[in-house]
Amino acid sequence: MSEGTMQLRAQRDQRDPQAKRAKRLTRVLVGAAAVPVMLVAAGCSSDSGSGSGDGKDKAAEESAASKSASPSPTVQAAAFRKLPEACSVVTKKTLDDLVPKGDSGKEGSSNDTAVRASCSWDSLDDNGVKGSQFRWLSVSMLRFESDVTRGEGDKLARDYYQKQLKDVQGVEGAKSVKTAPVSGTGDEASLVRYDLKKKEGTFKQQTVVARVENVVVTVDYNGAGLAGDKTPDADDLVKDAQKVAKEAVAAVTKANGTAGSDKPGGGSSGSPSAAKSPSDAASQSASASPAKSG
Repeated sequence: MSEGTMQLRAQRDQRDPQAKRAKRLTRVLVGAAAVPVMLVAAGCSSDSGSGSGDGKDKAAEESAASKSASPSPTVQAAAFRKLPEACSVVTKKTLDDLVPKGDSGKEGSSNDTAVRASCSWDSLDDNGVKGSQFRWLSVSMLRFESDVTRGEGDKLARDYYQKQLKDVQGVEGAKSVKTAPVSGTGDEASLVRYDLKKKEGTFKQQTVVARVENVVVTVDYNGAGLAGDKTPDADDLVKDAQKVAKEAVAAVTKANGTAGSDKPGGGSSGSPSAAKSPSDAASQSASASPAKSG
């Protein structure tokens, strides 16, 4: 064997192990790469099959849990669902006594008379050179419905009752303001009385605010002696205002099919309580109406 042949064989022997090792390494790498691909594919197939079912089951469980944990809110229905005709809540005899020279009542404007209603009467008894006697009477009613967001109707009425009283007590220009509870008129009632001096004369104002269930009734009654006539007796006006309030409360309960025989004044629950404030109608009756008469 020649020297050149021996050299070529030696070089080939050196390359062969390297080639063999390279081939083996290539096969190992290819095999190793194939294994994760198979594992990943198998994993995806397994996860997708079980995950869809688990997701639906979990969503159904969460929905059921949500429904059972938060039921639909409810609130007790209000006791009274309507109001009587405003101009008919006071008897004819009472009107003849309180506003003797008055015409038929003037019904107030309202978008829904089942929720808000009012009526007013005025009287001017002209005695010539001796002057004249002025009277103004107003009855307003406001009914509250139960609401899941605001609460029960009677609670809303109680809150408004307190607000009305505060408004009446805060009438601008009122002098000698006095507040007293009124018994036997609905579930709670209060009287606010004061004097209001105007250029026509001194007006004696009486406001009764009463609540029966989910309805608040406000009665305004004022009087004045004009053109030199004597000022009316405030105590007499107070009795008249209380009488009207009782008739109005009874009319509300009757309109809703409740006799109210278990309590004076037609209330169905609760007891009379002291009041601390009045209504917007009071300020309007004490200022606007007397000015009209003058």
